[in-house]
Parts: sequence; structure tokens; C-alpha cells
Amino acid sequence: MAVDYAVIVVYLAGMLAMGWWGMRRARSKSEFLVAGRRLGPAMYSGTMAAIVLGGASTIGGVGLGYQYGLSGAWMVFTIGLGLLALSVFFSARIARLKVYTVSEMLDLRYGGGRAGIISGVVMWAYTLMLAVTSTIAYATIFDVLFDMNRTVAIVLGGSIVVAYSTLGGMWSITLTDMVQFVVKTIGVLLLLLPIAVVKAGGFSEMKAQLPTEYFDPLGIGGETIFTYVLIYTFGMLIGQDIWQRVFTARGDRTAKWGGTVAGTYCLAYALAGAVIGTAAKVLYPKLGSPDDAFATIVKDELPVGVRGLVLAAALAAVMSTSSGALIACATVANNDIWSRLRGLGKTPAEEHDEVTGNRVFILLMGLAVIATAIAIDNVVEALTVAYNLLVGGLLVPILGGLVWKRGTVHGALASVVAGGLAVVVLMATYGILANEPVYYGLLASLAAYLVVSLATPATDAAVLTAWRERLAGRSPELASEPVAAPQ
Repeated sequence: MAVDYAVIVVYLAGMLAMGWWGMRRARSKSEFLVAGRRLGPAMYSGTMAAIVLGGASTIGGVGLGYQYGLSGAWMVFTIGLGLLALSVFFSARIARLKVYTVSEMLDLRYGGGRAGIISGVVMWAYTLMLAVTSTIAYATIFDVLFDMNRTVAIVLGGSIVVAYSTLGGMWSITLTDMVQFVVKTIGVLLLLLPIAVVKAGGFSEMKAQLPTEYFDPLGIGGETIFTYVLIYTFGMLIGQDIWQRVFTARGDRTAKWGGTVAGTYCLAYALAGAVIGTAAKVLYPKLGSPDDAFATIVKDELPVGVRGLVLAAALAAVMSTSSGALIACATVANNDIWSRLRGLGKTPAEEHDEVTGNRVFILLMGLAVIATAIAIDNVVEALTVAYNLLVGGLLVPILGGLVWKRGTVHGALASVVAGGLAVVVLMATYGILANEPVYYGLLASLAAYLVVSLATPATDAAVLTAWRERLAGRSPELASEPVAAPQ
């Protein structure tokens, strides 16, 4: 194991070194939060794929393959579909807005008001829980590596991510994500996948030893697939962690085609995880938990050195999602909540000063994430709450603002409140893991948006004109508060 340990230590040291290097480039708010909006297609594709394919997609994807066979690919597959939809239909417009957060987009579209800060609170809760669930995954990986105590593992892994994210912001995260993308590609697709299939005796032996439903593309169930689409595909369209990566693109074409490449990569990654899990079922038919499949096959079947690289790939998957969620959480907390509560203006002269403020918020949110990760036991429930609130409360006003000009600020506010309350009440009634909260929460949000928008005065023409100019890319980056609708 000494070689495996060396691989992991070198990898972790490299992450910290890139954080230090990124600090030298992050000298303005734009550089710190969105890498100066100048990532080219290669870096954009790699970093986008890295952030959406986290520990749940890697360890959880293999676990679903162990439990359901090839249809276990659907969870990660719907993530890829969401990224493809975002890239093809919305990313160019999002990139042209030149904002930093989803709530700033809502302010621009609806003319300011309370919808922005309420959506900011919902988005903050989502990004916080996403970072927490990613951080908890360190316990699994470090347990396999070093037989480490859960709390110590979370503190160690979380501290490394907080350190390089705080130092260099999005530049550090971009650099580390590119390395993590390469490590994941080599470790999971090029090494673990073929080795797992060979160790299981090839596809013919896998088919001979497992029930036929393991090779049914829909074996996981139509209702489960539909729920994955609602939560993960739609979640990809509106999450701050995803949008903040779109904001890093150098231009429209980079956002559209780079994201399309990343989405296609996700589809291949989904199938790879399911195949690895299916192979693990042949090799270890009676594991205590499906989520143990990844760690077990890596620990028992891979040679020294390769094992360290594949475990580094799992660590890379967790770190990429964790760092992306952390900077998103801090950006929302500082720009959408704290700055609004303090009534701070946003002027170009203040941008250099804001680097320190955003750096402090990353550190504070990072400490909060580590503490929450230590306290929470049920990762699935935490992540379900986050996605239910995100989709139930924010999907309709965000997409509605992009595609329906009759939507109003009152309709957006009603949509967020109705959808969010419906999700909370239904989770308390049916249970957190039930499907009803997101189904009916989304319907309540849509109904409130349509009814209230049609019942209230249309958005002021000046606001819509400024919005169209921004969508067309004819306005500079925000230098002041958005145009306010007449009261």
C-alpha cells in the first residue's frame, strides 16, 4: 500500500500547490468568482464535467449498477441530459448576462424586489447541502485508504478543499478541476472499467451469472427514472454551482459546445459506472450495502499503484463537486444575502476589495460545511431536501423568466414561496424520500407563477428592454443595481 499512499499524498499536495498558484491570478472579483470569464473550450469542458460528476456519480453510480445492473446508469445519465439541455438551449444566453449569481439574473429579468433575496436563501441552502454531502464522502475514501476515523477524514478532506478554494477562488478550482477530470478519466474509464469487466469474466460471464433484469435498460423502474429527470435534469438547468461555471466561459460558443462535450462525457461516465457495479455484483454478490461496491472492487481487485490512482480518481470526483458547491455557496451568501442585507452597492472601484470579502466567505462557509458534515448521518436525505427545494422553489421562475416575457416579479415571488412551502409540507407529510414533494411542489410553483403573473401588471418596458439588451450581449458587466420596476 506504500505506493498507493504515495500517489494519494502527491495528488493532495498538488491540489494545494494549484491553490497557491491560483491566488496569484485572482486579483479582481471577476477573476476570483468566475475565472475572469475567459475559459476556452478545453478547460471549460473539463471543469464542467468535473463539477457535475462527483462522489454520488462515481461511488453512488457504481452502487446503483451493483443494485440494478445497467439501468443503474439512469441517475448519472439524467445529469448528463440536464447538462446537454442547459448547454444547447440556455447556456449562450446565460453567459451573455455577465452576472455572478442566479438571483442577479432574477433581479435583471423581473426588476429587482424580494424575489432575488428569497431565491438567494433557497439557493444558499441547496449549495450548502450539496457541499455537505460531497464532504461526507471523504469518510468513505479515507476509510479505505487509511482506516481513518470518520470525523478526522471529513476534517482532512474538507480542509484541503477549503484551503485551495479560499486561496485562489475559481482560478484555483478550475486548475484543480482540470487535473481531477484527467485523473477521473484515467482512473475510472481507462483503468477500473476494463479491469472490472475482465475480473468478472467478461460480458458473457456476467450475463450468465446475473438475472436478465440486470441487463434491462429500464429495470430500475419508470417512476424512478421520471423522478431522476425532475430532480437531476431540471436541477442541472438552474443550480448556482452549474451556472457559475457557465459564467466562466469565454463566449457563447464556448458555453454551448464546451457544455455539449461535457454532457456527452457524462453519458459515457454513467454507463461506465453501471457496468463496473454490475461486474462487482458478479465478484461480490452479497455485500452489505451497494455503496460498498466501489471501495471493495478497488481494494481487492486492483494492483498496487493502479489502486492508488483509482482511489485518487474517487477523491477527485468528491473534491471537484465539493469545491464547486463551496464557492457557489459562498458567492450566494456574500453577494445575494449579506450584501443585500447591508445595502452595499456594487461598483467597479470596489471589485478589488470584494476579493477579500469573497475569500472570507469561502472560509466561513467551508467551516460551516465541515461542521455540518460531521453532524449529519443521512447523506441521501440531506441531498434530497436540497434538490427538492431547488427544483420545487426555483425551476419555474428561472426558466419562466428566460422563456416567457409576461412573467412578473410578483409571479416569481409567489412561485418561490408556493413551491418551497409545498415541498416542505409534503416532505413532512409523505417523508423526505417520497416522490410527491417534488411532483406537487413543482405544480404549485407553476400554478402560482402563471396565475399571479397574469393577475398583476406586466413587467415595466424599461426593465424588459434592459433585459433584452443583456441577453443579446450588448450591455457590459453589472456596474450598478438592476433597473427597478415602478412601484
